[in-house]
Amino acid sequence: MVKTCIFDLDGTIADTVESIAHAVNRVLVQYGLEPRPVENFNYYAGDGINLALKRALADAGDPQGAFWKQGIPLVRQYFAEDPLYHVKPFQGMPETLRRLKQQGISLAVFSNKPHEQAVYVVEKLYGTDVFDRIQGQTAGVPLKPAPDGAWKIARELQVKPEECMYFGDTNTDMQTGRAAGMFTVGVTWGFRPRQELIDNHAMALIDTPEEILRLIQEKGNQKEDVESD
Repeated sequence: MVKTCIFDLDGTIADTVESIAHAVNRVLVQYGLEPRPVENFNYYAGDGINLALKRALADAGDPQGAFWKQGIPLVRQYFAEDPLYHVKPFQGMPETLRRLKQQGISLAVFSNKPHEQAVYVVEKLYGTDVFDRIQGQTAGVPLKPAPDGAWKIARELQVKPEECMYFGDTNTDMQTGRAAGMFTVGVTWGFRPRQELIDNHAMALIDTPEEILRLIQEKGNQKEDVESD
């Protein structure tokens, strides 16, 4: 029985790629580098803002990361100034979350986004009464794909890992959910292509938020990998 759904934030419950690109590109311009196209950030993002900056710097002409360490406080400052820049929920997600709540399923977010910004973005988009827990990047919780944050959420909500579904859009998310012992679902509307989710052993794939409801009913107690062609 599925008692809890845990969601990644960026690319899963919210379209945030422009907000990440905006903050990182401000740093690149400050160091005299060309800003990167927004679509490139689908691959830079997913492992925290620090690594997004490092990857963008490498593509922009700083492969050795000469500007990386000094750029970290800048990108965090710029991101904190406007974490909602062009951010919006994915179509169908608000309605799906409300229906999950009505079914008595607890909801949580586990993100590599800095904790304060994760809470701010989620609560601005969805209010304060939808998610029971929000866990962002903090000193005491390792970044994904370490499963510690997912386990922490499960403990706080008093559920077992096997009673949780974990939803995400990247290889990092698939690794996180599986390491946590949760039924791990790849969402195809986010940052990365479908094949990446398959290659990282998603237990199911969904193409729209509405499919979450069907999946909980039909596959919530099954743990079969999606086979690659």
